[in-house]
Amino acid sequence: MRLFLDTSVLLAATGSDTGASRAVLDLAAGNGWTLLSSRYCVAEAQSNMHKVSPSASSVWRTAIRPSIQIVNDSVVLDRPLVFPKAKDKPVLITALASESSFLLTLDRRDFGPFMTRPIYGLRVILPLAFLHLMRNEGRLSE
Repeated sequence: MRLFLDTSVLLAATGSDTGASRAVLDLAAGNGWTLLSSRYCVAEAQSNMHKVSPSASSVWRTAIRPSIQIVNDSVVLDRPLVFPKAKDKPVLITALASESSFLLTLDRRDFGPFMTRPIYGLRVILPLAFLHLMRNEGRLSE
């Protein structure tokens, strides 16, 4: 299963080793999840890590970055997509282009409208909701 991680999830994972974002990263290998993010999300996360904690950059280099595959950013889609946020539209398009099953984000303000229904098969979901879903479906090995 391919999981696309938004900037907010990357930042949360660097800031806390006990939150759901970090749990997704820690559980990925044992559950066969491929973790993806884009150059755009990584650059945005790296430029904001200093706001998270003094150790965020070190955590990023040692615990987070090695487990994530970076995919090329996509800005066009061969299907219609109505999404007013120009800043976050490439994130959604890149998640679709990377053939991810889920886009994990903590950004309810911008992605919230997409959390109620899949977009061309892509489910937009909070990391904690994703973990609950996997557990409820019997697809979570801890």
